Amino acid sequence: MGQAREVMDRLTDAVTGHPDMNVVGELYAEDAVALTPDEGELRGRDKIVDYWRGMTEAVPEATFETVHAYEVGDTAIDEGYFTGRNTGPLQLPTGETIAATQKEIRIRGVDIATVKDGRIVDYRLYFDEMEFLEQLGLLPPA
Repeated sequence: MGQAREVMDRLTDAVTGHPDMNVVGELYAEDAVALTPDEGELRGRDKIVDYWRGMTEAVPEATFETVHAYEVGDTAIDEGYFTGRNTGPLQLPTGETIAATQKEIRIRGVDIATVKDGRIVDYRLYFDEMEFLEQLGLLPPA
């Protein structure tokens, strides 16, 4: 196992296994960039940690079920399912919050992390945001 795989596994554990925002912060470079479907581009460790803090507060007992895990050079890639119950408020990009829905979610996603000197410098998260909102019951009926 290489450095990228080790860092990605530690991130997954710090977000879903044993949530710890201090560990999440240690895993990202200070000037890291992250791209997410719901918040867009996040520049800097503090903004990225805030993103993960919001997610762990919204779904505090989330798990991640890995379907595929890869490492190519300095990049680790995970595909799997983020699962849990929304028991905390959801922070919107506008700064508004939505009350917890108490709904179960199971969202398939892909994480890609590029690591340099033991820290994530570039992170990309992909998931179907419409499916996420639908499972939370936040979309109007079809």
